[in-house]
Amino acid sequence: MSHSVVKVFVANEQHTSYSQIICDEMEASAKARGTGIAKRTPDYITNKMLEGKAVIAITNEGVWAGFCYIETWSHGNYVANSGLIVAPEFRQSGLAREIKKKIFELSRKKYPEAKIFGLTTGLAVMKINSELGYEPVTYSELTQDDAFWKGCQSCVNFEILKSKERKNCMCTAMLFNPQDNKNQYVGKAGKWDFTKYSKLYERFMRMKQNKLFKFFNKQLIKSILTF
Repeated sequence: MSHSVVKVFVANEQHTSYSQIICDEMEASAKARGTGIAKRTPDYITNKMLEGKAVIAITNEGVWAGFCYIETWSHGNYVANSGLIVAPEFRQSGLAREIKKKIFELSRKKYPEAKIFGLTTGLAVMKINSELGYEPVTYSELTQDDAFWKGCQSCVNFEILKSKERKNCMCTAMLFNPQDNKNQYVGKAGKWDFTKYSKLYERFMRMKQNKLFKFFNKQLIKSILTF
């Protein structure tokens, strides 16, 4: 596919035929990584396209290459750029960065006063978020809308999230606050220099994972013994 020209733009009704393949790839990607992802139906993806709240990447031959959509929470005070997915043959090409930038710009245009947040386990996504002006935050700084957290129920790590009372999980929370960022986005370095701390962060994530799984296993064993 290296010869193909990939264009990234706001999705509309002309792109609804890609909804099923997008959902299938989201699920396959989550299984391959062994991490969770909130499952979405083709109808849900279609509605995002019809509402003008999605970005899609397609080659000049009409081959689907990537996707991301907008969700709003707490009466529009919080926005999430969710479901970022790139088709396997287009990964490691910089396309994810293009899609993230496009959906971020769309979010800022539609909801200029909203805080934009994300939950992710991927270091690459964290680096892109940092370039856009996101910073790592605690879960308490995210929307407390129950509808958002309900979307985590299909995640393989949901029991960990529930046992920690929604205060922590395997994902890292990142937030863009328009009150702290006067420009549309910060640029390559970002306010929080991800590159500088990436090695330290990888070590932290391994420690966090071990700690959370030990806690969860202890709780599971306790519940089995008292059953």
